[in-house]
Amino acid sequence: MEIRYIASGALRKTTVSDENIDIKEEKNGGRTVVTVTAKNNLTLKSACADIPHIFSGNDLIFANGYQGWTESREFAAGEQLRDLSKVPQFIENRFHFKGYGSQSFRPLKKKLLTAFDYAYVKGDHPFFIGSRNFKNAYLIIDISRNPGWFRLESDIAERPLAQGEEFTVYDYIVSDDIQEGINEYFGAYKSHTEKKLFGYTSWYNHYQKINTKVIEQALSEADERFDLFQIDDGYETYIGDWLDVDPKKFPEGLSPIVEKIHEKNMLAGIWLAPFVAETKSRLFREHPDWIGRSAAGGFAYSGCNWSGHCPLNLNVPEAVDYVRKVLRTYADMGFDFFKLDFIYAVNLCPLTGKTRAETSEFAYSLLREELGEDKLILGCGAILSNGYEKFDYARIGPDVSLSFDDVFYMRLFHPERISTKKTIMNTIFRSPMDGKVFLNDPDVFLLRDKKISLSKEQRYALTTINALFGSVLMTSDDPKTYDEEQSRILEETLTLFKDAKVKSYERQGKFIFIDYELRGEVRNLIYDTEKGIFTDGTEE
Repeated sequence: MEIRYIASGALRKTTVSDENIDIKEEKNGGRTVVTVTAKNNLTLKSACADIPHIFSGNDLIFANGYQGWTESREFAAGEQLRDLSKVPQFIENRFHFKGYGSQSFRPLKKKLLTAFDYAYVKGDHPFFIGSRNFKNAYLIIDISRNPGWFRLESDIAERPLAQGEEFTVYDYIVSDDIQEGINEYFGAYKSHTEKKLFGYTSWYNHYQKINTKVIEQALSEADERFDLFQIDDGYETYIGDWLDVDPKKFPEGLSPIVEKIHEKNMLAGIWLAPFVAETKSRLFREHPDWIGRSAAGGFAYSGCNWSGHCPLNLNVPEAVDYVRKVLRTYADMGFDFFKLDFIYAVNLCPLTGKTRAETSEFAYSLLREELGEDKLILGCGAILSNGYEKFDYARIGPDVSLSFDDVFYMRLFHPERISTKKTIMNTIFRSPMDGKVFLNDPDVFLLRDKKISLSKEQRYALTTINALFGSVLMTSDDPKTYDEEQSRILEETLTLFKDAKVKSYERQGKFIFIDYELRGEVRNLIYDTEKGIFTDGTEE
């Protein structure tokens, strides 16, 4: 293990304690904890440790992505995340692809898989590793097949330590039994809720084209079995101006709609992106000092949605007060369920003197603190580990696309892109989180025939996998418009959602073999990951 730091203006490295820093390593079974204590004022620069491993050519490696949208699945040899280092700078300046994920601060490395906080290897030499240090520093896991090793990098760069201050650099567990490792890792936490939700969201039908009439019409047609009715993006004037409900679209505001949702015995849900503001917003124009800056001094961009958006700078007390006021305002309107989106953005402008992990820990704790224990939180576009035990629900994949893998040119770009193909994989391979640290939201299912390019077979597979592997079952469809076959599928889906339990899943090439139990009977499915349909498992 090597720890680099700066003291007295000089960069130093140590593998043992020296005159500036004490290093304490404790091992207990499969758990390793490394803490450092500063003898003098210093700044941590990096920490790196290697674990050798023997890989085989047929190994499958699960690499957990940086945030909820990041592609996260079992990778075979030769597969890895899309590297953005070769994207032309003029394209990056326009679309800010790096702002969505870890490549904004940590470029991918050739021929390596990179995981955050946990990973495992299925093969001749199974191995699991999971970090419990996400409140202090993320564990960045680089994985090399040849030569075989795991390189463990603690995300501590530029973290100052005052004389006498102690800081945990590593806290991770390893196991040569994957299931035992998963059980030990996630078993240390407890989900904030056990309540599964079946509901409606306005997004995948109306997108931003909503108003009082559209929402009330959708509510009047809402399936009586829905637990939740959620108003998504489009009610505000601009992203960031959350206190400005569009008076043309909603002349009476949102409170009357909340009352009507409650009259139908449903939870009232609202979508917010509390930590970002788009460049056309009044907030961006009037409070540029609230907006996060990059290391170069310009605005930090968290993505290209809307007119382009930037993170709030939580070092500014007024910006933090504004976030609190926004949350209180919507809580006071009577909303029960808060889908809080794009919240990875806080890490683009970390708190002064804090790591990215400490920044998200502060931000996500603020959300829970302000909303209290009686409101339900769904973290979306979140650093998932910081949401453990804080969020009731968390999106564990990217947005569903209305075609199986989005338009062709978007397939060239970032690992957080919209894609039904990618999100189904995340739904399956991040399922160990479900019910342990929060309940998993796999995004929507869509069975309708209109305004969609997914085939009937792809829609069926999406719906079934969401029901089997998720605990939030959302749609933007009006089930009352379903034909006889679609109504039957929905009935079957709700039965799966309520009563089925996945027993196992296994990737073999492009197929995933799924065994689940329903009312005492074990059933089987074979999912074709390239076509997005269920199949008999034979190659064509």
